[in-house]
Amino acid sequence: MTFEREQLIRFSHCDPAGIVFFPQYFVLFNGHVEDWFDEGLGLGYAKVVIGQRVGLPTVALSCEFMKPSRMGERVRLGLAVREIGRSSIKLDLTCRLGDEMRVRVRQVIVTTSLDDGLSRPIAPNVRDAIERFGFVRDADGPAARAAATTMERT
Repeated sequence: MTFEREQLIRFSHCDPAGIVFFPQYFVLFNGHVEDWFDEGLGLGYAKVVIGQRVGLPTVALSCEFMKPSRMGERVRLGLAVREIGRSSIKLDLTCRLGDEMRVRVRQVIVTTSLDDGLSRPIAPNVRDAIERFGFVRDADGPAARAAATTMERT
């Protein structure tokens, strides 16, 4: 399954050339992860972080920038779960305009305790919600695009 949302590229995302300043993609994707916790998993990001005292820091990040996105464009941000471990969640994140890939990111987040900062096993309610959401081996492949299209129709 892929969690997708439309995102307007705003002036605040751009450099003087009118294209997204690359660190702003990380801000956009972080917001998308929060929306996934709220809407895709039905958990509430704030409830997990504040209520359960679970940190969700990024511990690994790799990205490819294929083509710039410009102010005023309405791109689609996508998120697919590649794998979950004891305390890690591996995500594939994408930014597209139509069928054109703009940015592709592989991110690993780890669940930690906000009390001591140490990694902790993924909380059962979070693991259960992610398992219900489902996994995609290739977030850019045909199966992922078909799943995203199905989700958009519902």
